[in-house]
Amino acid sequence: MTTLQIQTPEPEADAERRAGLRRMRTLAVSLLGLAAVVYVATLGQDGFLGFVNAGAEASMVGAIADWFAVAALFKHPLGLPIPHTALIPKRKEDLGRSLEDFVGENFLQETIIRERISASAISRRMGAWGSQPTNARRVVDEVADVAVIALGKVRDDHIVELVEQVLVPRFHDEPIAPILGTLLCEAVRDDLHHGVVDLGLEELQRWLEANEETFTQVLSERAPWWTPPRLNDAVTGRLHTEAIRWLEDIRNDPRHHAREALDSMLAQLAQDLLHDPATQARAEALKDRILEHEQVSATAVSLWKALRNALRTSLEDQSGPLRARLTHEVQSFASRLTTDEALQQRLDGVAADVAVFTVSRYGEEITSVITSTIERWDGKEAADKIELHVGRDLQFIRINGTIVGGLVGVLIHAISVVIN
Repeated sequence: MTTLQIQTPEPEADAERRAGLRRMRTLAVSLLGLAAVVYVATLGQDGFLGFVNAGAEASMVGAIADWFAVAALFKHPLGLPIPHTALIPKRKEDLGRSLEDFVGENFLQETIIRERISASAISRRMGAWGSQPTNARRVVDEVADVAVIALGKVRDDHIVELVEQVLVPRFHDEPIAPILGTLLCEAVRDDLHHGVVDLGLEELQRWLEANEETFTQVLSERAPWWTPPRLNDAVTGRLHTEAIRWLEDIRNDPRHHAREALDSMLAQLAQDLLHDPATQARAEALKDRILEHEQVSATAVSLWKALRNALRTSLEDQSGPLRARLTHEVQSFASRLTTDEALQQRLDGVAADVAVFTVSRYGEEITSVITSTIERWDGKEAADKIELHVGRDLQFIRINGTIVGGLVGVLIHAISVVIN
């Protein structure tokens, strides 16, 4: 298996750890040396110095034993291939599997994840952070920058492919008559079309009033050749006046028979779209003709370009109304998060559900990264790296062994003096 070189992302931090490790090693070795000097100086002495000698002897034993135990984790002490030493370099695969099991059993559990997310109060903290104008603006700026980049990545051929290979086949398969019939039924029942009718009548009346010559010219061109021009002018003028008056009557009378006729026609069309096979077939045929027209893709691309250009222009404008509106909405929502406990609980619940789903579905893949990565490490380099991170604290074992060993030695010597 190819070994993986362990990267050092923070060399300054490693240098500081290395210096701390050297200091603690020096302290542990100094205590061992002090114990050895005291032992030699008090060798063969009785009385109080006998206690000192016994304590120094036990301190040396404790210091050496704990040095052996600590060193055996990372290498062979004194370079000797003693069994059950250099545990990390030789058994790093077992260490990786044990660490993987430990993480999976103690961290990636549903109850633990939900407890941690609940205790973290993620939504409330996000609300407090996002309610600050500077932070809200930062969120909008980041989202806007990403959106501009994403819009630029979508090419025209992507839209053509989407329309021709995804949308058009889907629309071909989806019956449109029931959809149009249902929408038309709802519109007629709620009088939603009246606004459109009023707008159309208003615009038509305005056009007639502003284009009397065009109106009369169109009618004159369709009059019989033998009709006297003066009669034509009188008739077309009268028709123009009556048309404007008729439109005014329809606009001003909600119960006008023309409105009622239109309502009846739309209601009947809605019912035919829902229940009449012939009308449904005509609607489907019209839909298919429109979808098969070559201009569908070109129109889709044109609409996409217009929408993309409008969005990019608005998003790129740092002081534009779109960014200002988005910033206001983000800040308002964040402020609501800080006070609405029900909303906080819902969002925290969603976050917990997402985390639990991710762990339950990909937990094994996540933890397996630990094993696969450690297996690829070089054994000696891995041991050196781990020792660099935890070795300083492990030196306390040697120091404590020296001190505790000396105390135990004094205690044992005292017991032996009393017994003798």
